[in-house]
Amino acid sequence: MNTFKKEFTPLEARDFRGNHNKSKPLTGFTIIELLIVVAIIAVLTGIVLVSVVAYINKGKDAAIQGNLNTVVTNGAEYFDRTSSFSGFCADQYFIGPQDAITIAGGIAICNTNTDDPIDTAFCACSTMKVIPGDTFCVDSSGYKKETGTDCATRCPAATAACVD
Repeated sequence: MNTFKKEFTPLEARDFRGNHNKSKPLTGFTIIELLIVVAIIAVLTGIVLVSVVAYINKGKDAAIQGNLNTVVTNGAEYFDRTSSFSGFCADQYFIGPQDAITIAGGIAICNTNTDDPIDTAFCACSTMKVIPGDTFCVDSSGYKKETGTDCATRCPAATAACVD
C-alpha cells in the first residue's frame, strides 16, 4: 500500500477544503479583495471629510457675521441708553457677541472714536474662517462688509469707522 501524500500547489491548497463538492463553487473573499474595498472606503471618506469641513467653516463664518450684526444692534441700544459709545467695547453689549465670535473661531476687535470727546462712533471687526485673511467689519453707521484687509487697518481707533 502506497502511503504517498499528495502535495498541493498554492492555488490548489487555497481551494482545498476537505471533502469539497466540485459542482458547488467556493464562496468568500480573498484578503486582497477586502483590502481594496477598505482602501476605496478610505478614499471616499477623505473626500467627504474635506467637504464637511468646508461646510462647517462656512457655518462659522455665518455665525461670526451674525454676531457682528448683533453688535450693531447692541451699539444702537447702548447709545440710546448712554448718549455715547464710551465704554461700549468693554460692556456686555460687545463682550457677549465677542465671546460667541471667539467660540466660532474668529478674533473680534472693537474701537470707539478716541478723537471725539463724547465717543459718537464705534467699529467692530473679526477675522473669518473660510478664506484666511478675510475680515468682516461693522460700524455705528450701519456699514457691514467682508474684505481681505486686516482688522487693525479696517477698524482704526482714531475714526471708529470701517475703512475699505
